[in-house]
Amino acid sequence: MKKITQISIAIFATALIASCGSSSKDDKAGVNDKKAALEKLKSDKAKNEAEIARLQAELEKVDSATANAAKIKLVSVAPVTTQDFKHYIDLMGKVDADNISYISPRMGPAQVKAVYVTQGQAVKKGQLLLKLDDAILRQSVTAATQQLEGIKTQLGYAKNLYQRQQNLWKEGIGTEVQLITARTNVTSLENQLAAAGENVKTLQEQLKTSNVYSDVTGIADVVAIRVGETFSGMGATGPQIKIVNTSSLKAVVNVPENYLTRMHKGSPVVITIPDAGKTVNSSISLISQSIDPTQRGFVAEAKIPYDPILKPSQSAVVKILDYAAANAIVIPVNVVQSDETGKYVFVLSKGSNGKTIAHRVIVTIGEVYGETVEIKAGLKAGDELVTEGFQNLYEGQGITTKL
Repeated sequence: MKKITQISIAIFATALIASCGSSSKDDKAGVNDKKAALEKLKSDKAKNEAEIARLQAELEKVDSATANAAKIKLVSVAPVTTQDFKHYIDLMGKVDADNISYISPRMGPAQVKAVYVTQGQAVKKGQLLLKLDDAILRQSVTAATQQLEGIKTQLGYAKNLYQRQQNLWKEGIGTEVQLITARTNVTSLENQLAAAGENVKTLQEQLKTSNVYSDVTGIADVVAIRVGETFSGMGATGPQIKIVNTSSLKAVVNVPENYLTRMHKGSPVVITIPDAGKTVNSSISLISQSIDPTQRGFVAEAKIPYDPILKPSQSAVVKILDYAAANAIVIPVNVVQSDETGKYVFVLSKGSNGKTIAHRVIVTIGEVYGETVEIKAGLKAGDELVTEGFQNLYEGQGITTKL
């Protein structure tokens, strides 16, 4: 039993020694493996860091190019040129005729006995248009003529009596008073005869007024009167007879008084009649000498050449030239911007690095007409003016004219 125990102890000791030796070898191998793995990781890390650095550098370049590209703005430009600049006063007027006659009776309203003209008929100056009631005037002429003849008879008798009285006076018969009385009667009747003669002429002239004549040559544009009606010249709806001569037309416009010093007789005018599709060049032929207290303006007229298509009272656009400048710098008015320093525009310029940039230019403007403005100072011919994309530009900003 003792021997068995000794043998067991020996076997256990041997196993223990063998086990310890094996464990020591395994621990050494694990450390080496870990060291190898660590070295590999360190090597991979160095490679990864280098790759990261390279990618970061490339990204920074791309981002920088992208940022710079974002700052460059696409615009449109046009060269600044010189041209003749004109400013007009634009007003609404109408076409009118120089010879428009509103026929009226010379002796006041009277009943119409006959009408010799129809609407649209061509008439000549002096042509008979109407016959008015003249019965009373004829009676007056007849009575005055009879009175005249009676005075003539009395005058003849008075002259004969005076001649006889003179003959008697030469023979010493009669008195001087009788001679003077006879001569006075002759003189008085001569005066009465002269007055009666003038009265007859007046009544005859009045009788002629019962005939209504045209005082111009033209077209009977309005004939609003019939036999039996009373002719007064103007009816409830306007003139009863209107004669229009369109051989001499004009444009008539009311001009606000603040333009009084900007125009004169002879100022060029462009007249457009939209309904007729006509545009003519003319000049101011008349400027009224007074200001209308109601409209606060004055009347200006310009002649229009004869055209059968044009009619009085047609609407007309009248453009009166009040300012002109030769070889002026003219640009679109919408490109001019404003701030507290004044008016400015942007032009294309070259920066110190040779790149294209926007340059802010202060300008002095003149007259504005339509969509253009005259530039008095700040720009010169040949400048590249930014005409599109100028909003939100700033001095020195990169710009391009290409996509």
